[in-house]
Amino acid sequence: MVDADQTFVIVGGGLAGAKAAETLRAEGFSGRVILICDERDHPYERPPLSKGYLLGKEERDSVFVHEPAWYARNDIELHLGQTVVSVDRATRTVHYGDDGTRVRYDKLLLATGAEPRRLDVPGTGLAGVHHLRRLAHAERLKGVLAALGRDNGHLVIAGAGWIGLEVAAAAREYGAEVTVVERAPTPLHGALGPELGAVFAELHQAHGVRFRFGVSLNEIVGQDGVVLAARTDDGEEHPAHDVLAAIGAAPRVSLAQAAGLEIAGPADGGGIVVDEALRTSDPDIYAAGDAASFPHPAGTRRRVEHWANALNGGPAAARSMLGKEITYDRVPYFFSDQYDLGMEYSGWAPPGTYDEVVIRGDAGKREFIAFWLKDGRVLAGMNVNVWDVTEDVQRLIRTGTPVDADALADPRVPLGSLGA
Repeated sequence: MVDADQTFVIVGGGLAGAKAAETLRAEGFSGRVILICDERDHPYERPPLSKGYLLGKEERDSVFVHEPAWYARNDIELHLGQTVVSVDRATRTVHYGDDGTRVRYDKLLLATGAEPRRLDVPGTGLAGVHHLRRLAHAERLKGVLAALGRDNGHLVIAGAGWIGLEVAAAAREYGAEVTVVERAPTPLHGALGPELGAVFAELHQAHGVRFRFGVSLNEIVGQDGVVLAARTDDGEEHPAHDVLAAIGAAPRVSLAQAAGLEIAGPADGGGIVVDEALRTSDPDIYAAGDAASFPHPAGTRRRVEHWANALNGGPAAARSMLGKEITYDRVPYFFSDQYDLGMEYSGWAPPGTYDEVVIRGDAGKREFIAFWLKDGRVLAGMNVNVWDVTEDVQRLIRTGTPVDADALADPRVPLGSLGA
């Protein structure tokens, strides 16, 4: 039974943390809710940072989870620009801020998110080297892309993952010249495999993006603090006025690690180990969002960095903190928009986990659904410019029922009739 005198502390001001706070109040919790954010901006959503907001199609205010006044109205004690220094599990105390403020918690949620991985090459200290994770990054990068487009400038992107490709698309829409450097043989190789990675390579090449596969950035050349070029480990030098490091994100686990909580190993993506109720190895501490490592039915663990995980994980953690029976087992989901291509992906099927890719529709026209199968069972599905099928795709993934590949590929066979 949750008491009105209890204090619930949430560390992390992203979507997961803000939604957890919202859910606590919606579920009737009347105790103290303290939300501590290390950014000075109110909690916001991250997808617009590489999509609509970066392109100038969405206003800055549209990225925020709640309007600023919402927190006071709902009696959420919001501390912006404050870093949590440590968690003392013995006394159930959080220390934060420059003045060492301490607050005791009854339940604690770690929604600390992830941070961009840094390039470890000469020249990363130059002013024209960028990352994209925070709103401040997006604000700066938006101005950079506009200037590059205006001046026919060159952007080199290290990494052909989702962020790298979305920024490449935005840069081309601004008119900038773009070169993407990627060690793998295709874009999105680790997420989609070579079959669908090739689709995205063709999409971007059709819009003028140059790819350099099989190489890595090993130096950023500059003079007087200004970027002049980017060198790859094959000896080539690529013109560059700005460079974006888009080589992935690492979970922010240092706070949890220092507190002695269990952390997943590199093979499982790192992250704070949680059970199906989002509890960490300490029963009074929970974790959600990018930093959490979930149990997987195959006996492994998985860390999911996408928007839907934060959107759904924060509320699930809040309910679990309130003592409700929770099993967090949602199918991973994310979306992307690049040029005139919109897509939704459900499931998880990195290279090595599937034995077949089935295409329903016309991949050449970029209007299709792709399915990744293992022994006839659907592991993941991606709909490209085809809508209102996510529910059916996720049902096929959840049931794990073998399906006929020819029927799966045939648009005349209703998806809803398969796997039943």
